[in-house]
Amino acid sequence: LDRRTKGRVARGSVEIEGKLDLHGHRLEEAKHRLLDFLKRAQDREKALVLVITGKGTVAAKGMERGVLKREVPLWLGSAEFRPLVIGFEEAAARHGGSGALYVRVRRSRG
Repeated sequence: LDRRTKGRVARGSVEIEGKLDLHGHRLEEAKHRLLDFLKRAQDREKALVLVITGKGTVAAKGMERGVLKREVPLWLGSAEFRPLVIGFEEAAARHGGSGALYVRVRRSRG
């Protein structure tokens, strides 16, 4: 998202047309749900959706536990998701900040 559009979304001037909360899901299940959600959003001609990954926490000995926060952006940038996703950006604080992503959904090609 460009800076201007992100600002309009953060202020509520641009509507978020769908939301998926992946809290508490294991990686495989989360990936499947995300793929299905984005396919449905594309079929319904949604342009902008919010994907909530959670911020994660730091476990004992400094090990990161925010697996979804780390993996979801990798999935969204992968070849598997390319037909569905134009781009994505960390959400504004009011929509979850670093624990959520705005995702631009690609229009269907037929």
